[in-house]
Amino acid sequence: MIKVLTDTRSIRIKGRSFLALVLSPELPLDGWLSRLDDLASRSAGFFLGRPVVLDVEDIEIDRAQLKALIGELAKRNVRIMGIEGGRPSLFEPGMPPAMKGGRPAPDFEVPSAEATEAKTGQGKPAEPAARPEVQVVRAMPSVIIKEPVRSGQSVIFPEGDVTVVGSVASGAEIIAGGSVHIYGTLRGRALAGSVGNASARIFCRKLEAELLAIDGVYKTADDMAPHLRGQAVQLWLEGDSIMAERLN
Repeated sequence: MIKVLTDTRSIRIKGRSFLALVLSPELPLDGWLSRLDDLASRSAGFFLGRPVVLDVEDIEIDRAQLKALIGELAKRNVRIMGIEGGRPSLFEPGMPPAMKGGRPAPDFEVPSAEATEAKTGQGKPAEPAARPEVQVVRAMPSVIIKEPVRSGQSVIFPEGDVTVVGSVASGAEIIAGGSVHIYGTLRGRALAGSVGNASARIFCRKLEAELLAIDGVYKTADDMAPHLRGQAVQLWLEGDSIMAERLN
């Protein structure tokens, strides 16, 4: 005889990965909050409904300051889902949980200096053009969107490049771990290198964007050079600055 152990239905628990924005505050916090307000005012809805992680690893902050910061962010409708890099003494019941293990970047693989020297037979690495093996050794995947991205829609692909054959409407967004390619008009937001890829680029046939970002460095519409508006452009990162040029 088969005996039923329980009449209640078991709870199904699944693991799932989501892409979250990471905010890394800087001291003084008042100045940093002012810059955050400036970004929010020039790109309405940028933080609305988004999962946000607060990274406090690189700043000196105590529990009272952290609670005050979380409160200030809540006033701005920035809801913190977790805190990364905080020592245990910063936390108390009711605060967002500590988080760790986030993937900061795609899987890039660069040979060590010793391995490069062994390949070149020299005491110093060869010029980059002479040793292409130091570039990414595993091709990044990509996704192609064959229709326009409408207002309110988000395309999120942290594994690699996103190509949109049509246009991206105002209020829509593309978030890619690699580069973003728009073969129509970019009126919404495009975020390339979203998981730590500073070599990512943004290409579009007609630039009318609300916001652009590469590896966390952003430009709003007000920051873009007027002569690039309405043009076919490519954008890339040099240090902490987004560079741009027209495409022929």
